[in-house]
Amino acid sequence: MSLFLSFISLSSREAESFKEQGNAYYIKKDYSEAFNYYTKAIDMCPKNASYYGNRAATLMMLSRHREALEDSQQAVRLDDTFMKGHLREGKCHLSLGNAMAASRCFHRVLELEPDNSQAQQEVKNADSVLEYEKMAEIGFEKHDFRMVVFCMDRALESASACHRFKVLKAECLAMLGRYPEAQSVASDILRMDATNGDALYVRGLCLYYEDCIDKAVQFFVQALRMAPDHEKARLACRNAKALKAKKEDGNQAFKDGNYDAAYELYSEALTIDPNNIKTNAKLFCNRGTVGSKLKKIDQAIEDCTKAVKLDETYIKAYLRRAQCYMDKEEYDEAVRDYEKVYQTEKTKEHKHLLKNAQLELKKSKRKDYYKVLGVDKNATEDEIKKAYRKRALMHHPDRHSSASAEIQKEEEKKFKEVGEAFTVLSDPKKKSRYDSGHDLEDDTGNMGGEGWRSVGGGRGSSGPGNFFFQFG
Repeated sequence: MSLFLSFISLSSREAESFKEQGNAYYIKKDYSEAFNYYTKAIDMCPKNASYYGNRAATLMMLSRHREALEDSQQAVRLDDTFMKGHLREGKCHLSLGNAMAASRCFHRVLELEPDNSQAQQEVKNADSVLEYEKMAEIGFEKHDFRMVVFCMDRALESASACHRFKVLKAECLAMLGRYPEAQSVASDILRMDATNGDALYVRGLCLYYEDCIDKAVQFFVQALRMAPDHEKARLACRNAKALKAKKEDGNQAFKDGNYDAAYELYSEALTIDPNNIKTNAKLFCNRGTVGSKLKKIDQAIEDCTKAVKLDETYIKAYLRRAQCYMDKEEYDEAVRDYEKVYQTEKTKEHKHLLKNAQLELKKSKRKDYYKVLGVDKNATEDEIKKAYRKRALMHHPDRHSSASAEIQKEEEKKFKEVGEAFTVLSDPKKKSRYDSGHDLEDDTGNMGGEGWRSVGGGRGSSGPGNFFFQFG
């Protein structure tokens, strides 16, 4: 018996020696060595609560909170009055995001030591985490993702090891389009726990929202492998596959020249997931391209506008909308879009497009001689002559000699404009300069005083210039 007691006494002394060495390393912040010596102390004397408490403190410093929790719980099982054990258990629960369990531990400390200021503060911290959790839940239901990120940041100040809070924050960052931040949070979790289905889901979600659908599906599948009941991953995987299929079908229909079918397929794809901003921006732009092919220019402009609202950096949508504005001869709007494109990407092609739009805008602000004569811009010389005869007869002053002074003045003005238009468009050099956007004021400024050429020869005195008319 005495031999056994001597052995116990020796073991206790040796365990205490290991503990003291562990304490020394802990003070030096060499937590790995401290852990080793506390473990040796526990091996020598496994019923000592303080050894587990000390090792729990070391594990907490090593950010191994789950193991620290187990040691803390073992410590209070061995000694329910071990105040530091309850305090450390509460801190581990709080770090892992279990605020309610943490609060119970801190209240147990206050039962043992009512004036413990650390426990009093930790109770407040636990209550704050619970409150932020509730606010985040409400924010998520309302799709107020910024609020959720704010709440999780505050909660993580106390619950720094809570993967659940980190994943929720990462998911909301993804919903806000802050993909690099979301990816970083998810990657940090996966470095510590490669099988975390929630983190795998968030990685996939970021790729999905960045229109990397094939890679996204791989992460969703992996998440489902780790957590077969992960409904969010299942839904996202289904949406990703459906979106890819519809988009590819629409692209093929467009390549085949089946624009009506392509339009419908892109429209169907747009209903799959309103949250996928980047892919939907491309779908709107694609549908806008189809709309322009179908001569639905206004609809095409509307679709491109929706695309740039979703993705302000989407150059292709600005270019498509600008071309639509050019087709509608709305040059001010076209110039604005081309300026936006050129500011973003200063390429020769974009510079050329901008200069062309600016030229057309300049041309649109002067007299449209083609419109004055009522002919197309590609009209032939004979068509221009015929149109001139018709318009000149229509507005000749002799025809309106019995009209009011106001009408006579208006018709004389139109008659001069017709002559001015014909002077330019019937002269190949002037017409070429006019079509190129050159200023012709020097050429046309005194036309009314010079006299105008008669179509078919001869001179007349009835009207200004050389055009001869007879009315019976």
